[in-house]
Amino acid sequence: MVEITFAQLQGWLIAFLWPFARITAFMAVSPLWGHSSIPNQAKVGIAALVTIVIAPILPAMPNVAIMSWAGIGIMIEQIVIGLAIGLVMHIVFAVVQAAGEYIGLQMGLAFATFFDASSGTNIMVLSRILYMITLLMFLAFNGHLMVLETLVMSFETLPIGISGLNPGAFDLLARYAGTIFAAGMLLALPVVGALLIINLCLGILNRSAPQLTVFNIGFPTSLTVGLTLLMVLMTRIDRFLQALFSQGLGMMQNLIEAMAPLN
Repeated sequence: MVEITFAQLQGWLIAFLWPFARITAFMAVSPLWGHSSIPNQAKVGIAALVTIVIAPILPAMPNVAIMSWAGIGIMIEQIVIGLAIGLVMHIVFAVVQAAGEYIGLQMGLAFATFFDASSGTNIMVLSRILYMITLLMFLAFNGHLMVLETLVMSFETLPIGISGLNPGAFDLLARYAGTIFAAGMLLALPVVGALLIINLCLGILNRSAPQLTVFNIGFPTSLTVGLTLLMVLMTRIDRFLQALFSQGLGMMQNLIEAMAPLN
């Protein structure tokens, strides 16, 4: 008869529960696995499967009881680490959504919005289209596999039971959020710049010939030129996204190293 002692049961729970908390927190905020269209049961199942697969290669767990203040502190620490890593990729995908907002406003598509269940807000159709293109490109570049590899390697840099996290890492994450505006404007600049020139010309034309109203000429011109420039932009967006993904993966690795406590 097989007998399981309390020490063995606690060891199995420790080996599963704490890595599971980090992986689950990561998948809850990551743009791919954390999408609202994926059922919560599937998210938990994927996190449990990944935890079971990587459990044998993880560093030794601390000898701390789960139901103790130290165990609860370790659990919270793993959740914070997972959320921080997942937010990096969330920022990467927010770049193209910001670019879609900038372009949509200049094209006159500010009214073309719909409710996005994943974010809980109204977003422009153009932002949604660019987001889906970025998601497909992310899968085509095997970015999801590289992100999972980085997450697994984080257990070596940030083993479970480390003595606290470096607060400076969260300042680094907050500063990286500025990429949303900088890189988003960089992606949208060719289209936005051309549309600004067109709007300026239409404003001068409207002052010189008031009978040519903006509603009759401005909107069709902005939409036509904007769609044409978007077609040109799509031919080069793969290079931009590849550089953006590489920057995000590099930032994820830098954040993991920065969270390591200072000795």
